[in-house]
Amino acid sequence: MSVYTTLCSRCLCRTAGLRAATRAPHSIRQNHSFTRSKFFQVSEEVRDAVATGKPVVALESTIYTHGFPYPESVALASLLETVVRANGGIPATIGILNGVARIGLQADELIELASAAEKRNALKVSRRDLGYICGLGMAGKHVHGGTTVSGTMVLAHLAGIRVFGTGGLDLGGVHRGGELSMDISADLTELGRTPVAVVSSGCKSFLDIPRTIEYLETEGVCVGTFADGRQGAVDLPAFFTRDSGIKSPKTIENEADAAAIIYAQSKLPVSSGILFANPVPEEHSIPKSEMDAVIDEALRLADEEGYHGSDNTPFVLAKIKELSGGKTVVANRSLVEANVKRAARVAVELSKLDGSAATNEQHMPAVSRVQRADQGTSSEAKAKLHLDSQSTAQLGKVDVLVAGSLAIDLACDYIAAAGQAAIPVPRTSNPAVIEQSLGGVGHNVAFASKSLGSSVMFCSVIGDDLSGRAALSTLQQENISTRGVKVLPPSSGARTAQYVAVNNATRDLHVAMADMGILQLPTEVFDFDGFWEPILSRTRPQWVVVDANWSPELISKWVEASKKHGARVAFEPVSTAKSQALFKETHEVAAAIGESACVPNNSVSLAAPNEFELSAMYTAARDNGLFDSVGWWRIIDAMGMSSSGSRDRLIAMTSATLVDTGIPQQSIQLLPFLPCIITKLGSRGALLTQLLRPGDARLTAPEYSPYILSRAPPTDELIGGVYMRLFPAAAMLKEGDIVSVNGAGDTLLGAVIAGLASGQERVENILPLAQEASLLTLKSAGGVSTDLARLQPRFKSLAP
Repeated sequence: MSVYTTLCSRCLCRTAGLRAATRAPHSIRQNHSFTRSKFFQVSEEVRDAVATGKPVVALESTIYTHGFPYPESVALASLLETVVRANGGIPATIGILNGVARIGLQADELIELASAAEKRNALKVSRRDLGYICGLGMAGKHVHGGTTVSGTMVLAHLAGIRVFGTGGLDLGGVHRGGELSMDISADLTELGRTPVAVVSSGCKSFLDIPRTIEYLETEGVCVGTFADGRQGAVDLPAFFTRDSGIKSPKTIENEADAAAIIYAQSKLPVSSGILFANPVPEEHSIPKSEMDAVIDEALRLADEEGYHGSDNTPFVLAKIKELSGGKTVVANRSLVEANVKRAARVAVELSKLDGSAATNEQHMPAVSRVQRADQGTSSEAKAKLHLDSQSTAQLGKVDVLVAGSLAIDLACDYIAAAGQAAIPVPRTSNPAVIEQSLGGVGHNVAFASKSLGSSVMFCSVIGDDLSGRAALSTLQQENISTRGVKVLPPSSGARTAQYVAVNNATRDLHVAMADMGILQLPTEVFDFDGFWEPILSRTRPQWVVVDANWSPELISKWVEASKKHGARVAFEPVSTAKSQALFKETHEVAAAIGESACVPNNSVSLAAPNEFELSAMYTAARDNGLFDSVGWWRIIDAMGMSSSGSRDRLIAMTSATLVDTGIPQQSIQLLPFLPCIITKLGSRGALLTQLLRPGDARLTAPEYSPYILSRAPPTDELIGGVYMRLFPAAAMLKEGDIVSVNGAGDTLLGAVIAGLASGQERVENILPLAQEASLLTLKSAGGVSTDLARLQPRFKSLAP
């Protein structure tokens, strides 16, 4: 039986499990029952990403089973998934393990598949082979397989993934002489019937490119080539070379145009795919004349030695590699990386057109049930609630101020009659159990901190509507002050954030809708200086927790005002897309973290991302030039990191898997701007990375030696060293013991801040207890557990 830990993998994404919102395309909703079959498994990360509208990129696996040797294939797999993540996407590597189609292979599964290929135990799986290999698995003959372009397209479409990045290793075409032999790749027919956009370097150079284009036109496939900075009409690339001498049917200017084409086609009754040809990077492109000579000789040898049919391609490719002196191998790696990068950026642009995770990311449902909207809304009660939310005159000091999202969650659990399907019947009323609860990342963090003994002020925004009044009423029931909740008037057109989930009879998400636009309204609507600034001034919190549901402008204002009033800031990234808002600069407001916000002038003291949010934050900081700043280099140099042996040291302190994915390295490079980072790692626990000040006792205490990554020179006035420690998960839970994954990550941060606010200065002394708090939430219905209060005495004991 599978087991999950305190922060299980389903908690890594902010909108996971039963309450995840969906922006999924029609295909995945239509095939919902199939995606849960024993022949087809979608990873939790990919399922959540598709459901919430995050950019997902499909990756094939024959490139690992039949394209590159093991273990080089594993390194390439890691590289390509990293490329997708670094460019804002979620990778979904597709393959067959033990007769089961897997969408989103894990690291150990990729290694198993690639190593099986080394032993020649992996099949090449096209559309025609899917039933065969899955049937063998059902019969007890567990066979592995790498999916070709056609096989990957079929499975990607079933999972709701619309963008697929491939090097072109398996993207065939019409073979030379195909008008007689009818030797036409299945990839071409698949493009004609499966609505997935493929980013590739075109068909292999030794194929009949003109007839390939003609065949794709017959199949109704839109074919375009990225201009890549060139003007006017461009050639369709010929795999190893940028130019084929044959003009591309269409020219695509950029990723945004490609995404618009995909989006428009998805809204039309067109079921064919799209081929976006991406030329090999110029520095690795082989001249056409040179490549033509190599191909002609390889084809001549194939004919001379009798290699035809399915044996022809492997022989010709091997000869091309030999005759080119290995140049094609270098070009191969370069083009596949470039294509995957391009695919990720197309997926990001497509996500924006869909409404994207950036504006539709969901919150974590909380545990409290909201009072019915028709209760407690008399004129007298309404006036009292408004007065409570607007008065600041009698506010006193608090330990923690949380500035974040507040939303109404509506969960509709379908009740199927005997003999009926588990899925609600469309276009009619369905019997259900409907419950309301109060949610939002900010609310969950505030509720957790308050439950553990901190005095808390919660700041958020609602509309003057029934949902807003219900939210205020429930906050009062939870003994959370409503004075920090801004109520926008009806004239603003703002609606209280809401999230509606319709679940099937087994409580799995069927469809969901979200209205979170209120948090993204223009800054002037909120009157920050007139409403929230005075609250900060009067409450004088030790810590301010800011969640990334706000716009970049509001995040900057919260961070700036918190620093002004002497509070330390903790940042909750919320999602991969929103986590980058911390580094975004707008015309009105500078980024919350810019080049000047470096230790000791850092504006944010702590961040609690998951591994994907960490990667997105690292990428945003890098792309904004923060790692080129003088302040950053000053701190990095002072850390005293060894120029040799750092990898071995990092592996010893964490694990080879974490180091291979770059998690410790990324956290270290962010330390000059975020001096304490808690990275939530799901079943692997949590990684604490922290800058230590000069003179910190941990730098010399023997018991802390295993966790001191580096020490700065004794003369440095800013930095004492770097502390790094991997905390394993608090406990093991059987899958049946996990009642809800929602709110576990929010609970962890709320608990850490409660511990820090109690006076405990060392995060490593708080984190194990915070993990226990998260464990309680995992075992509780809804969101943050109401049992957290029983941990209060232990949190109070943390105070020095």
